[in-house]
Amino acid sequence: MILWLCLCWGFSPSAGQPDSELMARYLEEQLLADYSIVEQVARRVPRQAKFLQRLETRPRMSEFHVRSTIISRYAFTTVSCTMVNSGSEAREAVFEMQIPAAAFISNFTMSIGNKTYYGEVTGKEKKNSSDDKERHKKPPSPTEGRENGYETFKASVFIPRKMQARFILHYEELLQRRLGKYEYTVSIRPQQLVGRLRVEVNILENSGIVSLEVPPLRNSKQKGNGKAEGDVSPPPSTVIGHTKTLAKVTFNPSVVEQTRIARNGILGDFIIRYDVNRELSVGDVQILNGYFVHYFAPTDLPPLPKNVVFVLDSSASMVGTKLKQTKEALFTILQDLRSEDHFNIIGFSNRIKVWQQDRLVPVTPNNIRDAKKYIHNMSPTGGTNINGALQTGAKLLNDYIAQNDIDARSVSLIIFLTDGRPTVGETQSSKILSNTKDAIRDKFCLFTIGIGNDVDHKLLERMALENCGMTRLFQEDEDAASHLKGFYDEIGTPLLSDIRVDYPEDDVEQVTQNFFPNYFNGSEIIIAGKLINRTSDKLHVEVTASNSKKYILLKTDVAIDLPSRNDIRGVPGLEDGKGDNNYIERVWSYLTIKELLNSRLKSDDSQEKDNLMEKAKSMALAYNFVTPFTVLKMKEAGLHSEPPQETFISPSTDGIGEKVQSLQGHKAPPGIRREQDKQRIKISKTSADGDPHFVIDFPASKFSVCFNIDGEPGDILRLVSDHKESGVTVNGKLIGAPAPPNGHKKHRTYFSTITILSNKPERSYLEITPKRVILDDGERLVLSCGRSAVVRSRSLEVAISAYSNITVTIRNSISFVILIHHYKKPAPYQRNHLGFYISNSKGLSSDSHGLLGQFLNHEVKLLQESLNTRRQEVGQNQTEALKANPTNTLKVKGRLVPVVWKQRRIYNGQQEVDCWFAKNNADKLIDGSYKDYVASHPFDTGTSFGTIKSL
Repeated sequence: MILWLCLCWGFSPSAGQPDSELMARYLEEQLLADYSIVEQVARRVPRQAKFLQRLETRPRMSEFHVRSTIISRYAFTTVSCTMVNSGSEAREAVFEMQIPAAAFISNFTMSIGNKTYYGEVTGKEKKNSSDDKERHKKPPSPTEGRENGYETFKASVFIPRKMQARFILHYEELLQRRLGKYEYTVSIRPQQLVGRLRVEVNILENSGIVSLEVPPLRNSKQKGNGKAEGDVSPPPSTVIGHTKTLAKVTFNPSVVEQTRIARNGILGDFIIRYDVNRELSVGDVQILNGYFVHYFAPTDLPPLPKNVVFVLDSSASMVGTKLKQTKEALFTILQDLRSEDHFNIIGFSNRIKVWQQDRLVPVTPNNIRDAKKYIHNMSPTGGTNINGALQTGAKLLNDYIAQNDIDARSVSLIIFLTDGRPTVGETQSSKILSNTKDAIRDKFCLFTIGIGNDVDHKLLERMALENCGMTRLFQEDEDAASHLKGFYDEIGTPLLSDIRVDYPEDDVEQVTQNFFPNYFNGSEIIIAGKLINRTSDKLHVEVTASNSKKYILLKTDVAIDLPSRNDIRGVPGLEDGKGDNNYIERVWSYLTIKELLNSRLKSDDSQEKDNLMEKAKSMALAYNFVTPFTVLKMKEAGLHSEPPQETFISPSTDGIGEKVQSLQGHKAPPGIRREQDKQRIKISKTSADGDPHFVIDFPASKFSVCFNIDGEPGDILRLVSDHKESGVTVNGKLIGAPAPPNGHKKHRTYFSTITILSNKPERSYLEITPKRVILDDGERLVLSCGRSAVVRSRSLEVAISAYSNITVTIRNSISFVILIHHYKKPAPYQRNHLGFYISNSKGLSSDSHGLLGQFLNHEVKLLQESLNTRRQEVGQNQTEALKANPTNTLKVKGRLVPVVWKQRRIYNGQQEVDCWFAKNNADKLIDGSYKDYVASHPFDTGTSFGTIKSL
């Protein structure tokens, strides 16, 4: 938007302002002091003279300050500019600032002398020619277009001689994650050298800041900005400092340093990129004063297969650089396609040319080579048949999906590129939109790219919005090849499809979009909403999605802290006392307004459009946002009002935990859902847990047998070995710890890792530790043990109950439960470890082996005839009978094993087991000796006595 605010003033002169000639002389001296440009200055005296003359005829900018605070991806920016008129007559001063197109202006004030004018956001009304116009003010007028994702704010005033004007602009934006980084950009284009120029950015991310970087200034329209090719160092005078959760970046160039960058004062874009710590979980849920925001951006996921059709404009207007750069970008993009992808290419002008008729081809070296040849031979000619090209591409993709047994969880998409408007075939935008929507039918997404100034960006934007895609616009004089490649990189790696985020209906309301067709690597899904019950102590969150061959369910309970503990004061834009200083509420309002605007853009119903406009306008007025339906009107604050002051938020390290609540799932209060999860798990007696203590249950014989294994740290024990028949193997690795004082053992051992391998019907393995679960079935997936989650594939299901247990189900006939033992304050002889329980062994064969597996399909006899008599004598008191005759003998596969009666507690002491205990590392009870069950590595699938194999 370009907002012109032209005001005429008639104030008396004020003394003490520096003369323009003195300032010009000072700048000239500074230039000459820079020995690297002495000769250039000497050769350019006429240009220098023009510079001095121009400086005398316009107000001088004495100060340009940008202060920004980013709290959990939401950026508050304050721009302050002071202009001085040192001349002998009133002169026009223009304050101009490029702001991101996605940002909302939230306030604007200016002052001259003792008069202050402030901006008031009001609803936009229909134009009326009879409206009275103030003598010194022009009506606001929005811009006709955007400049590569930016809009321009302008304010023009006449400054009386020997006086100064000050402008303060506030705007807010939610940073978008692209290619794995958040990018905050501020335009530094004062259009003259500034005596005091400073940019200060403060970042607060409770998840932890990683990969913070400040690249060189970016100015795509200026050649030779003084930076060598490939230079990635920050701009001169940049200072970067950060802790784990806080960062501060300042840019404070002197006049000489500004001159080295650009003498005309157009320095370029100051950019900060960073990311936050994250893992595969429900994401980062933040709650403050009845509002929540949910950031979901999982990592370590394998990419989904793609079915992609490239639809490329080859009309006559693409001649020259545009087509050349498009070809260069496509050559690189084709090289980046994965072996599991399928693709095709359509070139269009007034004719539609399909590279491979009626099919999509797999990615092979030969197909990539032939595709490059086809693109290389494309030549610009004819008009622009946008409708025909999209209809052809949609039919091609629809037919391929219908006629081929494609992976149900693959992602299909069209990437459409043009530089113009429709000139051939159907040319009405409304018809093209409806035809495209009817052809796609919500089966895949459309991504649109526009190059140059002649493109119909509204058509491209709406086509993408209506078909679950995104759009990008690039200027003709920019490096289109790198932009195209960058956009493809954003959407070229889909990781999840059909993502749905749910919260209990009775707990939340007015939730923003919570279903997303795709999640692309390096991006982020953001949902916000309001809490209905503010007195509740938790919010339940569930995320369901598809990932290649797996179905994923992630869930957790997030603790809700007291609102008073999370109050943040001094948020920019709220310094006038309006609002409640709730940055999460402003994130919610920002997202809601954006969705209302998009919904209105997509709607064809006039009544619905009006309703959506009124809702967006009402919310924009409530939160003081300038939108397409609101305007900023300037009003005089009064004769004796104070000049406007910069106000901004500066995060402090004091009490951060109390100021901002950024909760992950493991921070929920203990016991909220953990007990419920435990109760759903079927507890099995057959197990290996603790030091380790083994228990084998024999239901038919109505008793249990137990034994200990005194292994060595680092030993890998074969627990279940059935690789040949069922394809399942379970190995456990031991970790050592000191023995308790006065004990008979020299050390203790626990299971630190459980490895579960399966090769039927497909090869896969699980590696489980107390902290994480790694699932690899050809695609690697990493899950935290601190997050509740469910992952399902065709033959395997992994269910994690946060910090409690992991249930592994194979082919619905084999189930293992791995218990997680965590110590908050472990004693020297304690270690975080795992317990292994067999819940269902029906799918294991009669030939299964291992320390536990060898007993699953065999019965053991208890040889002690007098025991039966005593049982009869004591009736139901079997325990007393066992105590009366504590020494007995078991018969196992013809071997006699002396045993004694014991009691053991399993499953964190929740269950007590009466068992017959075999001493001496289960001597004679197990086949062979303990050493026969030590595997060579975690993926050893051999039996105790067979040939060792590896998965």
